[in-house]
Amino acid sequence: MLPRLTPETLLKAYRIGLFPMAEGAGDEDLFWVDPDMRGVMPLRALHISRSLRKILKKPWDIRVNTAFADVVQGCAAATEKRPETWINREIYSLFCDLHDLGHAHSVEVWQQGQLVGGLYGLHMGGVFFGESMFSRIPNASKVAFVDLVHRLNQGGFALLDTQFLNDHLRQFGAIEIPREAYKTLLYHAVDQQGIVFPTAPLSRPLGEDVG
Repeated sequence: MLPRLTPETLLKAYRIGLFPMAEGAGDEDLFWVDPDMRGVMPLRALHISRSLRKILKKPWDIRVNTAFADVVQGCAAATEKRPETWINREIYSLFCDLHDLGHAHSVEVWQQGQLVGGLYGLHMGGVFFGESMFSRIPNASKVAFVDLVHRLNQGGFALLDTQFLNDHLRQFGAIEIPREAYKTLLYHAVDQQGIVFPTAPLSRPLGEDVG
């Protein structure tokens, strides 16, 4: 169990490769995680399937940082496929504070004025630490993820940390690397200067290759 964290403590932890989790959304305690194998998304190697390219050509309404707290709540909500999440009240509060301080961002997918999916994460130097994503309609989280990768490439980011690897991320080309290899990448990327998270509409269609 960790003492109550502050945004400053959280930033220091991420800088050395740690991140907090809870056993469940209703659990009050947090613990640090430092996986033996770390999920990362090589930013210039995004794979977009033929079927997803067709989906991306639809007129999606994608916004950035307009409903950050709602995105975190969406990620924390239980679903039939995901009955339990690791985002508790303290993590929610901490990331809302980090967003207010300019360190955390959300990519949001809207449809007819309703938030239908998105993701959020932490930005530090040339690193984006992806935290979680959600969908309320099919493919919304996929659209958000592709948009995120395009933004990170556009902004000159060096590393997209996905924490863990799952089938959803693997389809885009995400991989696992050993802890020490990850920390070497992190060390070289986290202190990069002048890296700004792009919030304006993307300058290229979502379905285009990024390589």
